[in-house]
Formats: sequence, C-alpha cells, structure tokens
Amino acid sequence: MIDSRGRGPKKTRAWVLLADKLADRVITVGGILVIAAVLGMMVFFLYEVAPLFKGGSVKSEWSYRLERTPKSPLGVCADDYNTIAATVGRDGEVVAWHVKTGRALDSDSFDLDGKDVTAFSQAINGSDIAFGFSDGTVRLGKIRFETEVLPAGELPKGTMELDERDRTDGRSVFSLIPGDQIRRVSVAVEMDEEIQASTTGSPIAAMDHRIVDFGEKPKKLLLVLDARGAGTLSSVESKLNLFTRKASTEISNTILPRLEKTTPAAFALVNDLGDSVYFAEESGKVHRYNTAAEDKPFLAETVTLLPAGVKLTEFGFLLGGRSLVVGGSDGSLTVYFLLKRDDARSKDGATLVPTREFEPHGEAVTGLSLSRRDKTFATSDSGENIWIRHGTSQKTILRLTQLKEGERIRALSLSPRLDGILALYNDGTARFWELDIPHPEASLRTLLGEVWYEGYPEPSYTWQSTGATDAFEPKLSIRPLIFGTIKATFYSLLFAIPLALLAAIYTSEFLPHRIRSKVKPMMEIMASLPSVVLGFVAALVLAPVVETWIAAVILVFAVLPLSLIFSAYLWQMLPPKAALRLQGIPKFCLMFVVVGAALYLSYLSGPAFEKLFFGGDFRAWVSSDKGSSAPFLFLMSLPAMALVVGFGASRLFGYRFNRYVKSIDMPYSAFLDMLRWLGIAVAALVLSYLAAVVAQALGADPRGGFVGTYVQRNTLIVGFAMGFAVIPIIYTLAEDALNAVPEHLRSASLGCGATLWQTAVWIVLPTAVSGVFSAVMIGMGRAVGETMIVVMSAGNTPLMDWNVFNGLRALSANIAVELPEAPKDGTLYRVLFLTALVLFSMTFVINTVAEVVRQRFRKRSMQL
Repeated sequence: MIDSRGRGPKKTRAWVLLADKLADRVITVGGILVIAAVLGMMVFFLYEVAPLFKGGSVKSEWSYRLERTPKSPLGVCADDYNTIAATVGRDGEVVAWHVKTGRALDSDSFDLDGKDVTAFSQAINGSDIAFGFSDGTVRLGKIRFETEVLPAGELPKGTMELDERDRTDGRSVFSLIPGDQIRRVSVAVEMDEEIQASTTGSPIAAMDHRIVDFGEKPKKLLLVLDARGAGTLSSVESKLNLFTRKASTEISNTILPRLEKTTPAAFALVNDLGDSVYFAEESGKVHRYNTAAEDKPFLAETVTLLPAGVKLTEFGFLLGGRSLVVGGSDGSLTVYFLLKRDDARSKDGATLVPTREFEPHGEAVTGLSLSRRDKTFATSDSGENIWIRHGTSQKTILRLTQLKEGERIRALSLSPRLDGILALYNDGTARFWELDIPHPEASLRTLLGEVWYEGYPEPSYTWQSTGATDAFEPKLSIRPLIFGTIKATFYSLLFAIPLALLAAIYTSEFLPHRIRSKVKPMMEIMASLPSVVLGFVAALVLAPVVETWIAAVILVFAVLPLSLIFSAYLWQMLPPKAALRLQGIPKFCLMFVVVGAALYLSYLSGPAFEKLFFGGDFRAWVSSDKGSSAPFLFLMSLPAMALVVGFGASRLFGYRFNRYVKSIDMPYSAFLDMLRWLGIAVAALVLSYLAAVVAQALGADPRGGFVGTYVQRNTLIVGFAMGFAVIPIIYTLAEDALNAVPEHLRSASLGCGATLWQTAVWIVLPTAVSGVFSAVMIGMGRAVGETMIVVMSAGNTPLMDWNVFNGLRALSANIAVELPEAPKDGTLYRVLFLTALVLFSMTFVINTVAEVVRQRFRKRSMQL
C-alpha cells in the first residue's frame, strides 16, 4: 500500500534480519554452553567425590603351601612392598618366603638358648617382637626387612625368576621398579640382651610391649605378668656414647601391686604413654592400673566388659593406644575409651566407656591385626572369615568369607601400606590378598554424623584434618563448615540488608537527583574493592579496634539510629524557609555530621556503658566470670518492646493523635510528635527492664549461646567486613529496581495525599519487590561464597555455636586453607571436593529458589 507521499510499506533491511537471527543463535548457544558448563562442573565434582564412598576390593589373590613352617608359629609380618613375609616359631626359628609365590628364602633365626617360651608379644609394626620365658626373663627382638635400591646393572647373576616383577638369589628378592632400578629386599634378625622382667623369677604368663618413637628419646615399654600375679612395667631406653660409639641400655622398673585371688590373665596391654596398664581374663574381667606416677602405681579399677558366659578372645589397642578393641566369643566387637566420668567408681576418676559398636561376626572372634598407619584393623573368626574395618568410621570395608574350610587361621597380618593382608593357617598353607582400600576413614557417619573421637568426652561434629603424629585420628565432619558458612552469611546479611535497602530507598525516593548521580557511582566503586583488601583491613585494623572498644561498638547500634531519629524531629521544628534553604546538599551533609556526632558520643560513653551494664569488663562478662545476665537481656528485649509499644500505641490512639497533630501548626505539631516518640521510648525501656528481670529469674542467660567467649577475630568482624562487601551489591540492584517503578504510580499516590515515605513503603517497594528480592539473594550468594574475608578475619575455628564473638570456618575458607596441604587423590583432597560440591549445591539452590520467588513477585507486579 502506497501512502499520500508516494512511499511504499517499510521493510526491514536484510542485514538487520540476519544480525537478529545471528544474535538469537549466539545467545541460544551461549545459554546452552553455560548450562553444559554448570552440569560439567557438577559431574566433575561427583567424579572426584564418588571414591570416598567406595568400599575395599580384592585386586589379586594367591594361595600356596609353605615349603617349611616353624614349630608353633607365633606371629607373621611382611615388608612395606609385599615382597617378603616372615614368621617366627616358639623355638625362635624364622621362616621367610616370597609373598606372592610362597618360595622359601634363607634367613637367620633367633637364638633363645634353649629356653622355654611361655609368652609372646608382637608390636603394632609387626617387626618388633618379645619372648617371655619360663625363668621370668624376657628378650626383645626384631625381624628387620632391609631395603636397598640398586641400578639395574647390579642385578646378581644366577638369580631365579619368581614372577614377572621379582627374582631371587635364595636369600634376597630383587624387584624391577620404575626408573630402570632394582629394589633389593632381605630379612635380618636382631636380638637384645636378656631382661629379668619377673621379680619373683616365675614364668611369664602374659606380656605386651610398645615402641615409643615420639619425643627426644625413643624408648620401649615392656609389660609382663608372671604366673604368681606379679606385674612389672619396664622402660627400656638405649643410649649411644658419641665418643666410644658403644650403645648402652638403661632399664627402669615400675612394680605393680600384685593381683590376688584372680584367674590367670590371658592378655596384657600397656598404652603408648605408659600411664595405663591392663590385665584381662578370659571371663572379660579387666584390671586397670594407673601408672602415671612411676613410684606410686595403683589398681584403679576392675571392670567386666563382656556379658556372663561370653569369653574374651581378642584384646588390643588401635594405633595410638587410645582405642581399646574388645572381641568376644559371641562375635561381638566393641571399642572402649578411657574417659573421666563424674560417676566413675575408680580410684582415679576415669573408667572404660564403650564408644563404638561394630557389626558382629557370626562366630567367635579369633584373630586381630592392626594397621600401623591409621585406625584400620582386621578381624578373623572361628568360621575362617576375615573382615577389614575402620575404627573411626565403623564401617566394614571388606569381607573375605569362607576362606578355607576346616583349617583355622593361625596368624593374620595387614600390610604396612594397607594394600594387602596375609593369613597363615594351621596346616602350613598361606593366602595373600592384594587389596585396594582407598578411603577407609570416609563414610556418611564421619562426614555428616556425630562421631565419638578418641579423647573426647562425648560424640561431636568436629573438623581437624591433620595432627602432630601418625597416630592422629582425622576428624572430617563437614557439618561445622556448613554451619560456619550459614553463620557468616546470617550475621553479614543481618548487618547488610537493612543498611543497603534503607539506603536504596532513601537514594531513590528522597535524595535530590544531582546528589544521587554522585552517590550511586561511589557505592558501585565500593563493590569493586578486592575482598582480600577488606579481609586484611578487618583482621589487622578493625579487629583490634573493636576488641578495645567493644562496649562503644555495641552502644553505637542504639545511639546512631536514635540520634538520626532525634535529629529528624529537630529538623521538623525548623522554620519552613530555613528548611527549604537547607534542602539538598546541606541537609545531606548534616546527616553525616549527626552520624559523626553519634559515633563520637558512643566513643565517650563506652567506658561508662561498660561499667554500668557489664561490670567494667565486657570480655570477662561474656565468659561468665562476672555480672548477671539481666543487662544484656534488657538490651536484647529493647527493640522488640519498642515495636510492641509502638504498635499498641498506634492501634489504641494513633488515628486520633494524628488528626490532632494535623490540626495544629508547625513547629508545635513536630514537638508534640517528638513527645509521643519519647513516651514510646520510655515505655519500651520500662517494659524491657521488667522483661529482663523476669527472664533472669526464670534462668535465661544469653551467655553460652548468642554471646560467649570473646576472641579477637570473630563473627562480628566477619559481619562488618563481609557486610561492607555485600552492601554495594544489594544497594545498587535494589536502587535500580526502585527507580524502575513507573512514575505515574508515585504521582497517583502523592496526589491522593500520601507522604513521600508512605509512597515509598506502600507503593514503590511492593511494586519493585521482585528486583529487591533478587538483590538480596544475589548478595546472599556473594556472602555464601566469600573466601578471603572469612579466611583472614574469622579465626578459622570450625565451631558449631551461634556466639557472635567467637570464630568460625566456612566451606570456601576451608578449601583455601586445606587444599595446599592435601595430597592428590587422598581422603582430604576428595573431602575438599565434597565441600566444594556442597557449596556449589547451596548456591545453586539459593539462586533457583530466588528465581522462582522473583518470577512470582514479578507476575504480581505486572498486574499493577
């Protein structure tokens, strides 16, 4: 159709249509790629986390009959590389063989001088052993696996092939290893001098010994119980003379009170510290001695650990000497801790407490082998089943069932690196399983549940990934980290949301345009400040200042808003001409003057406030060292009471009062309104005081809950610093949403007689609620994922309490702190990926919920 000017219909140019289609495709592809990237991250996290929950598996298995076996084998052990195994008999003969083929190897034996062995002990490392003899003497020995790495060219001639990796010359085994090298492994034995352990010269009935290798002077602890019930704890320490290069042995003995009228002890145990000694009978009765004072040992308690009719079949300490494993003839397996208890009937106030129950065997527990690297252990039963478990996670990692029917397991040994297990049978056969046990300490229980850790009085949620010794028990509960993230986010948003939203409302609805054009860019620049700078300032500047002036900081939360309210009433009393002349920049600057005056007033009043409410020492008060709870209860109830009084006054006489105020002239109406406000404040003060007195009488005390022990880098500092980082984000987005409200809605409201404040609260804010909500949720997402501020100013203490004056550790901060120390593919490494997955999921859920809610608000806003 042609118009009056002779022009035809307008057509969109071809390049515009092409550009539109291209943009549509690019945006679509970009969106798909974003979704794919998010899903890819999720899949990668799951891939890294999944092995945590994988059980153990058998990679290979070998079974063979040994070419020779010693007389009555007492124990078995293997080297670190599962190359050579060795067992020792009652006559001291040592038999060594290739682990995977059973080929016999030459080895030396222990010379026992023909003495009759009546007791035997094998340390947790498997190599250190002790023989107890019928004449009351003891000799300590060691089966040492000597390892040496040689160039490939130094392989001896005439060696025999054992398998594709190993060869032997009859005494040593040579293994091909990467780097064109050969590892030589051989067996050697050592025997110490004889020790007269029994003071009566009676046969040794039960014994135990420990290799204590922490501290400046490594030593050996030797515990013996002779046939007459006399017990002795000996400390054996070797010293080397640096001049003569000769070694000497020093022995100190602690004589234990004699056990009277008891059946012979079947087991003897001493812990790694040597301050607790145990003698256990088959009936399950355990006699515990306190040997902390070497010159005054005493029988601390006698307790029965098993039900009547159940025999004690296994009794031993896990690595570290704190977890006592008790196995019974009914297949039960329990771990006990020695803990202080108020109701303990012992002489030292401590007693054995059952802390962990394991899945029971179907038959009597007959074998126990302990790992030397963690809390893993293996048990066997009379049905020839072997179960591998972990002491902390309490999970059964692997079951090897019905292994060799009709033959009992004589000895059991977990490999030093937890990559195999060796069983020696009564008929001279042996079986070796090569295992894959990647993360025995990880389970849903240890990651999310309460665990009763060694040395703790009760189950707890604890994060502590590393310790000072190999015996340390990793504590990998991520609940304190999740709690710390929520706590940091809550307190930072509690500080940031009111300030940011009120600032956005003021800037959008009350501030002149020319000032607004300056303020908003400044706030947006604040959002660009690096979080590491904020954390640095918070930790080194803000934290010490707040600690010094904590009373003034608390006071400013009341003084600042009250000062602004009071100044607002004074502003209303100004003559109209003066008020108009001071509008704009002068009024804006006067607000900063009021803020500065309020801060200075708080600074001056801080010491008096601290003395009046907290006895002059706030930090001592929060630690419950002085003062009562009433002052803080008064402060806590004051805002609530102010709301209650204000709402009640408004409902009772607010309409009539407002009509009367409007009927009189300024400044009298403003003065009368200020008197109303002062009346509400006085009534709130009186009600808060009464509420605090009643609450204190009922036993309420915020100390130990919302407030508690004060540390310098705490949640309050995190709230200030992270709030400073979040406020610009919430402010900018909320202010944009408020400005986007159509102007005709404001005009209509003002035309109906509403004030600017009424228009902002009842018209503008509900219309822009979808954008405001999005601003808050984006700010929450920033707070949840914040890292450096939390790392530098929170103290990095993974605690689970709401105390605002205590520290915390968030998920993101934990990743930053722990990742450099986490071995690749180790348990800690994968647990950190789990925390990353949890953090990713939290932000994903928060953003998804926020978008759903925002869409609902948007639909409602579109109807206006």
